[in-house]
Amino acid sequence: MNRPILIFFLIAILILVAIISVSIGPADISLGELLKIFLAKLHIIDYKDINLSHENIILHIRFPRVILAIITGMALSLAGVVLQALLRNPLADPYIIGVSSGAALGATLAIVLGLISLIPLAGFLGAVLTIFLVYNLAKTGYKVPIETLLLTGVIVSVFLSASISLIAFLTGKSLGQIILWLMGNLSENNPFLIIIAGSMVLLGAIVVYIFARDLNVISIGEEPAQHLGVEVETVKKILFIITSLITGAVVALTGLIGFVGLIIPHIMRLVVGPDHRILSVASMLAGGIFLVLADLFARTIISPAEIPVGVVTALFGGPFFLFLLKRKKQTP
Repeated sequence: MNRPILIFFLIAILILVAIISVSIGPADISLGELLKIFLAKLHIIDYKDINLSHENIILHIRFPRVILAIITGMALSLAGVVLQALLRNPLADPYIIGVSSGAALGATLAIVLGLISLIPLAGFLGAVLTIFLVYNLAKTGYKVPIETLLLTGVIVSVFLSASISLIAFLTGKSLGQIILWLMGNLSENNPFLIIIAGSMVLLGAIVVYIFARDLNVISIGEEPAQHLGVEVETVKKILFIITSLITGAVVALTGLIGFVGLIIPHIMRLVVGPDHRILSVASMLAGGIFLVLADLFARTIISPAEIPVGVVTALFGGPFFLFLLKRKKQTP
């Protein structure tokens, strides 16, 4: 498929699944009523017979949730693209190597200290410190063995998750709520925080696109990249920070939603190829689609009860990770 056509197709699918997701839930709201509510709010039409209950559900619950799902899916997919290129391994993912847990710890500390407006910043700082900790712990001389990096990331992730539970217990916070948050939750509807997270992800996407050509070369090998004039260490540090920025921004609001950054980049690489100029954009759009659908499944499959969205993504991502790991071992 032609690449511009593919991007247009993904955008159309994203808009379609977003509209469907906003309209579906325990309260039956037709697409016609949904459209009228939005048009009335934009002052395009005069809709006097608005069901106020439906309006509240659409504008203050479902719509922010879908927007947050799109932003989060895009962020985690983009982070996966960057990490897989920098580490030259399809198993790299912000959840697996501990970045998400670091962001979650930072966000938890901000919540405990009452610094609600600083949650995205705290998540970012937690992610940055974690990725550099994991990278340096796994480093052997001038090299970072991928297997060691993945193992280190898993160990650090478990330690940080335990630390979050300990902090919740010692500060009197509800351990059940913290555990539920750690399983992924898209219920945050604060427009200010969602806009901040979206801005960070947009900034990160722009920076990644600027460095897309460098990523293309680095993904082949660091030595060839250096011979071609790429300042590998500088690029790696910048992109590690950007990865931490976008991961921290969304994890601070949603908790831990794993495997999105593993599944989506790998699938889209098979579809569009390894050129990061198109791969990053396609992965972001597909990530948004995937997480909106995963959340729709999570909140409707046993309605009115709700499954944490992180559980749904793990059900898809766990087997996918094992498949990639097995195939990697079989590759000579």
